[in-house]
Amino acid sequence: MTSKAEATSVLASRPDDPAASQVSLWSDDGRRLPLDPQRWHAEPTPFEERMMVMLDGPVLDVGCGPARMVTALERRGMVALGIDPAPGAVVLARSRGAKVLRRSVFDPLPHEGRWRSVLLLDGNIGIGGSPLRLLRRCRELPAPGGTVLAEVHAPGEQTRLGYARLVGGVSLGSWFAWAVVGADAVAPLAAAAGLECCASTTTPESGAGSPPWSPVLQVRDRRSRERSQRRDRGEPMNRPHNSKRDVPNRDSEDT
Repeated sequence: MTSKAEATSVLASRPDDPAASQVSLWSDDGRRLPLDPQRWHAEPTPFEERMMVMLDGPVLDVGCGPARMVTALERRGMVALGIDPAPGAVVLARSRGAKVLRRSVFDPLPHEGRWRSVLLLDGNIGIGGSPLRLLRRCRELPAPGGTVLAEVHAPGEQTRLGYARLVGGVSLGSWFAWAVVGADAVAPLAAAAGLECCASTTTPESGAGSPPWSPVLQVRDRRSRERSQRRDRGEPMNRPHNSKRDVPNRDSEDT
């Protein structure tokens, strides 16, 4: 395997393969990291169902895998789109009727600056190995006043930036950039990315087979707060514009 996208593509596209349950994720410092491919195919938990009530549409699910959340949101009548560079995951998601594009979050995406909610679930705040770069990119995606919801590890968990690879039996996957983020690190990360951490909720399923990254933190684009303050002071409102940025090729496998 040459990339994280290829590795997760195999796991995401074979939900009934017993071998998938034998695959584990390890960091370059020798730690076993959370990995639960079965969750990618499961129905949303009761906590996730309650979380969806908080979301405003349209919703963009970053690293959606087989698109379980996109499907659940569409059943609620919400407009939702998933993106994932893993080909197997995208094929499976589309076979289920979900609207999914094979894209990296760092590729050009449709409706940038107009989404109301952006999701980083199932540990996807680790995408690319740089949570700050990822959050800065995600800041460009919602409309002013929109939100980014990110699952992270519990308070006290050390934030680690580095590399990880999948291990299955005696086979070893290639290293890819990955990060683990503890809840204590989210507020300063959000601030550095131009976001504001405005809510924190811990799933009640924690410790009962739930994912280790159970806290869900909500970050809101602070541009909306700044504009509201300027409006209250009677200052002129300037239309925001995005600065130019380099983006990788559409076919990038960077997740």
